[in-house]
Amino acid sequence: MRARPLIPALLVLCGADVQARDVPQKLRDLYNAIKDRGSCSNDLANGFWATASGSNTYSYCGDHLDDGIIYIQGKNGALADMDIDCDGVQGGPADDGRCAFNKSPDMQDTTAFQNSISRYRTGISDLNTYVHPYVVFGNTGRKDGWRTFDPTEYGVQPLSVIAVICGDKLVYGVWGDTNGDDGSHPMVGETSLALATACNGDSMTGSHGYSETDVLYLAFTKKEAVPGARGADWNAADYETFAKSIEQLGDRLVDEIGSSASRALAEWRLVVAAAIIGVIWVTM
Repeated sequence: MRARPLIPALLVLCGADVQARDVPQKLRDLYNAIKDRGSCSNDLANGFWATASGSNTYSYCGDHLDDGIIYIQGKNGALADMDIDCDGVQGGPADDGRCAFNKSPDMQDTTAFQNSISRYRTGISDLNTYVHPYVVFGNTGRKDGWRTFDPTEYGVQPLSVIAVICGDKLVYGVWGDTNGDDGSHPMVGETSLALATACNGDSMTGSHGYSETDVLYLAFTKKEAVPGARGADWNAADYETFAKSIEQLGDRLVDEIGSSASRALAEWRLVVAAAIIGVIWVTM
């Protein structure tokens, strides 16, 4: 479920106590190349909204399918924002009340992949928004004309690792929920409180997220992206412990992003170099 209204980026970033990593140069270059391209050439599904007051110009992009990644992109360089999903189990030592019912009255007590989590038999019944850095990815619904997208049709598996670039930070999460048709528009750009806090600090709550459309969510299309029951500390009591348990897998997936991404980065560098040369020529 989505948390609104959003607060401006500058307010979100104030006092941030972030458990996240610097963005490696390979991902920073990919991020810049995607933004500079401006929009997606290979829409896997389009017609989605990042904000209810905006426009339905966002899509799930397959421009880098050959590299094993899918991401969300808008027009004119826009990516996605970061609203807060409070769905799943509540309670535990990490629960500080920021996703309580009065902060997120539309929250649900289950996520889309509760059954998958239960089958892991790791001691938890579902994901916990305070602990697990999960991403809401894909859209479901039965309303007339409602836009939907099933990432599994392109190889993205439930509970697989997703890399999130937010500002100068890289955070690894898992695909943990989907967007339904309970709102007025099919939306994109939403994460658990744990992931949003890692990106933007503890000003994040069930009713206040990050409003800038500059967040890149990279979902991986290979089955190896799923840590499985033993590849992650699902029973962790806090975000830091869980995040550490998927870090190695996330790094490996990023390292394996394919050759067409490298070509796109090379093209982007040529464009930047040409622009710099043009500026130098004009100023001479």
